[in-house]
Amino acid sequence: MGGGTRPIRRKVVSKWQFTKGLHDLGRGAYAYLQPSGTWGYSNAGLIIDGDQSLLVDTLFDERLTAEMLGVMQDATGFGADRIGVVVNTHSNGDHTFGNRLAINAQIIASEAAAHEMREEGNPQMLAQLMKNTAAMGEVGAFFKRIFDAFDFAGVTFRLPDRTFAGEETLNVGDKQVNLIQVGPAHTAGDVIAFVPANRVVYTGDILFIDGTPIAWAGPVSNWIKACDRILGLEVDVVVPGHGPITDKAGVRRMQDYLVYIDQEARKRHAAGMNSWDAAQNIALGSFGAWEDAERLAVTVDTIFREINDDRSPRNIMDLFGRMAQLQRRYAGAIGSAN
Repeated sequence: MGGGTRPIRRKVVSKWQFTKGLHDLGRGAYAYLQPSGTWGYSNAGLIIDGDQSLLVDTLFDERLTAEMLGVMQDATGFGADRIGVVVNTHSNGDHTFGNRLAINAQIIASEAAAHEMREEGNPQMLAQLMKNTAAMGEVGAFFKRIFDAFDFAGVTFRLPDRTFAGEETLNVGDKQVNLIQVGPAHTAGDVIAFVPANRVVYTGDILFIDGTPIAWAGPVSNWIKACDRILGLEVDVVVPGHGPITDKAGVRRMQDYLVYIDQEARKRHAAGMNSWDAAQNIALGSFGAWEDAERLAVTVDTIFREINDDRSPRNIMDLFGRMAQLQRRYAGAIGSAN
């Protein structure tokens, strides 16, 4: 059962360079990119019109967010004290932990995302965990590899000031920004920000380009529908939560991954496998070249929980342990191939 259906190949070509910093998308729309897009290195967006501005997401710590806001200040005149609104596309810290630095902004998120932030958004817990990685064996080594570059202890977390459910339209000068809740998918409250006048959409972590998505919440079927929602928009430029700027071809390519993993996981569930055995058994094909392929372990577990209607609390450390094992296995396979 390790073979499965061969993943569809779709060639994704972007005219935008994947380089760190602010990229001018034209007519007051910008993307701030952080290569390589791996764990914690997320993207953000800036929309300006006249004397008004909206920031889509902050970064994983205050040092990185301050650097980004300084670059925005130098390039556009809109920095930490002139951002009017911050939209958090979802609850994860790499899109929210820098919120405090937009000192005059109103923070907006979906109700579900704000609930997750209140329950789980704890940078100090992460800071304490990072102090104890040496005692945590393989999981600790994995945490150190993916999170050691970030300063969680220096974060003072700021929660959203206002929430919404479904859809909401904001005005940035004469420009409309449509907030569309498409979660639960990656997390419970995922939101995309669509700017019709610019034909640009900021997707948060509904899109990982050249990186492996991770379904913390699911259902994956809803995430696939979220991709369809993006494909139905009149957009030319798609700014993902991680990875290079793309277009609709990039959306379809990631949707292919989700469809493939969902199908393969369900086959293995029907055959009586558990989620961990299934994750180790699924062949990734061309998707194996994406960064952070080990995230498959969490997504497969999420699919199994959906099938089983399992709503019990998750053992997050166990899931990170599975990812650490998969990462070591994939790295070993690459090493032996070379």
